[in-house]
Amino acid sequence: MRMESSEEDDDFPAIESVTPQHKIDTIYQSNTEKGIRKICFELLDLKDAVENLCGNMRTKYSAFLRLCEEVVETEHELNDLRKHISAHGILLQDLMTGVARELEEWTHVNDDIQEVEYRPQVLELDNTFSTEEVDQRMVFLENIDVLLAEHKMDEVIEAIDAEERSHPELKISADTSTNEPSFYRTALLERKLILENQLVDTIEQPSIGIGELKKALSGLLKLGKVPLAHQLLLKAYGSRLQKSIEAFLPLCPCYPETYSTSLSNLVFSSILLTTKESANLFGDNPVYSNKIVQWAEWEIESFVRLVKEHAPSSDSATALRAASVCIQASLNHCSALELQGLKLSKLLLVLLQPYIEEVLELNFRRARKQILDFSGSDESMPLSPRFASPLTTFATSSDSSLVESGIRFIFIIKDIVEQLTHLVILHFGGNILTRISQLFDKYIDVLIKAIPSTSEDENLTDLKDVPFRAETDSQQLALLGTAFTIAEELLPMVVSKIRNILNESKEAGIGPVENVMPSANNTLESKDWRRQLQHSLDKLKDHFCRQYVVSFIYSRDDKTRLDAQTYLQEKEEGLFWDSDPLPSLPFQALFGKLQQFGIVAGDVLLGREKLQKGLLARLTETLVLWLADEQEFWGHLEDDSTPLRPLGLQQLILDMHFTVEIARFAGYPSRNLHQVASSIMARAFRAFSARGVDPQSALPEDEWFVETAKGAINRLLQGASGSDTSDEDHIIMHDDGISDPDASPSSLSSMDGSGSESFASAEMGDLESPVFSDTES
Repeated sequence: MRMESSEEDDDFPAIESVTPQHKIDTIYQSNTEKGIRKICFELLDLKDAVENLCGNMRTKYSAFLRLCEEVVETEHELNDLRKHISAHGILLQDLMTGVARELEEWTHVNDDIQEVEYRPQVLELDNTFSTEEVDQRMVFLENIDVLLAEHKMDEVIEAIDAEERSHPELKISADTSTNEPSFYRTALLERKLILENQLVDTIEQPSIGIGELKKALSGLLKLGKVPLAHQLLLKAYGSRLQKSIEAFLPLCPCYPETYSTSLSNLVFSSILLTTKESANLFGDNPVYSNKIVQWAEWEIESFVRLVKEHAPSSDSATALRAASVCIQASLNHCSALELQGLKLSKLLLVLLQPYIEEVLELNFRRARKQILDFSGSDESMPLSPRFASPLTTFATSSDSSLVESGIRFIFIIKDIVEQLTHLVILHFGGNILTRISQLFDKYIDVLIKAIPSTSEDENLTDLKDVPFRAETDSQQLALLGTAFTIAEELLPMVVSKIRNILNESKEAGIGPVENVMPSANNTLESKDWRRQLQHSLDKLKDHFCRQYVVSFIYSRDDKTRLDAQTYLQEKEEGLFWDSDPLPSLPFQALFGKLQQFGIVAGDVLLGREKLQKGLLARLTETLVLWLADEQEFWGHLEDDSTPLRPLGLQQLILDMHFTVEIARFAGYPSRNLHQVASSIMARAFRAFSARGVDPQSALPEDEWFVETAKGAINRLLQGASGSDTSDEDHIIMHDDGISDPDASPSSLSSMDGSGSESFASAEMGDLESPVFSDTES
């Protein structure tokens, strides 16, 4: 850019006291761009801050819920502790009372060993606890102590369970009114507490196996510690998952595209296993089912954070692929979890949606930069012949940079689409289609700059942004053909994968996850997307037609320039009303221009008749629209000081009929063209009527104008014939490609090949039945 500016400065002498205007524009433009970029960066920072704030709020709310649950569990544990303290207090009181009585009894027995007396208390004690029963219980407690010392917890559980079944009174609460049985029961409670601690220690062992874990949890359940067992279950599986993740994280850089899938497999398989074990051990108790859901949600939130932290750069194709396979794998796992009663798809999509949208946004920014930055590296972008061949047909008619830009555009879009998985398309397909249409619109803006503008300032600006220029008709047609081919042929093929998945899901009634409201962009219909592409394409066509018509109007010489003087001058100056009147010189020139354009279009846009006729129709419509809106033209006609003659009105009406007949005869009749031409004639009637000219008496019948216009087309097609050839003011277009001067006037050109068919291939009989319809759907 700077080299070009220096070359331009060398063309003009240096003036020390005057700063060139373009340098001033460059300085202010640079400051404005810096300001805009600074604002954009500040807005992006603000967006990140808002997203972080929302994420922190969700995290803190989840932590608050978990804290509330822990407070409730702590209260339950405090109540259990109070019960244990109360039981120990009763036990100590019983021990003190019992020991004192036993000592007193044994002392009394030793003093009176020879005396045998009847003591009702001793008999009652003997009846209650016989010596043999006491010995059995002591042996049982000793066996339990031995098993506990050997950590044979399964045998301890079986023994205690059998003892409690044999003596149901052992399960009576510790505050029973009897004293003697409380000694044994208290001793048994102490050993059960030791067993519980051993089970907890076993479960908390880092190297514990699944089988041992299940046995230990079953033991806690048999001891009646159900809440503790479930808490330890979640803790154990969470710890195992954390160890697996920590072992895998160092490998993430080695597998940038699939690391997220591996993380997803680790997390969701652990959730599934934990859910199944919880159901097997605790059944469908809603309390524990809710705890499983809360634990799973916490693990998914942690999983999403890990995916974001270890993801590749968000503007790379690798990041897009990694995000796509992550969503695909995770949603598949969620479908499996739904069979277990866990519905986590909604939460997963809510957490991953900001991430996937960020990756899409940055990838499309990268794509836009690659497409629009023509000064970048010439990276090889191979395309299969299926996609490249339709564009290479324009290489002979245009700059190679134009074809390369089209191939680059399709290659980049194709590369993005190939990174997407089925479920990503199902949930974000509409958003992606919208971004593709927006990118195509940016590409169209570049092509618009390649068409020379009538404004010199615009041309200088556009030259800085676009490396190729479309100066000639063939180059501009190649440019239009490139855009048309991309929009109508290549892009639909590239995004067919997206459209097919969206259409199939719509027909099958499969949409985004239940209760997840899709964004507005994701509801984009296929026909709406095609309409967006067509709108961008129409923007390019309209710009081309405006520049083409304006160039045609203002680049003509005095006799063929279209202005109000054409209908105000005397007959000998340009109005011809004899036995075979012709349109005015500007419209004869228009006829020839369209004929030449049609021949070139037939060569460049071979096989694209729809585009050829559409362009010819737009050119014709643009001319009459310009005439209808040209204030200078109507200012002269409606000026009271300007003399008007009926002959001028007749010539204007004939020109309008001639224009309509050209469009109909060439095969692109347009209702819009007919309506605009009618409005021009109506305005002309009003202008002449206001000046005292009666249109009804001054003009022939409408049929005369139609037949005269048809005859004029026939005469112009036949070329030199009769006295018309001697009138130098009549413009008869000759084409070097016409091989037979006596060829039939059934078409606007008899040139060999298909080029002539692009402009007109109608039979002369078509002149008899005008039909007006819209040019393009």
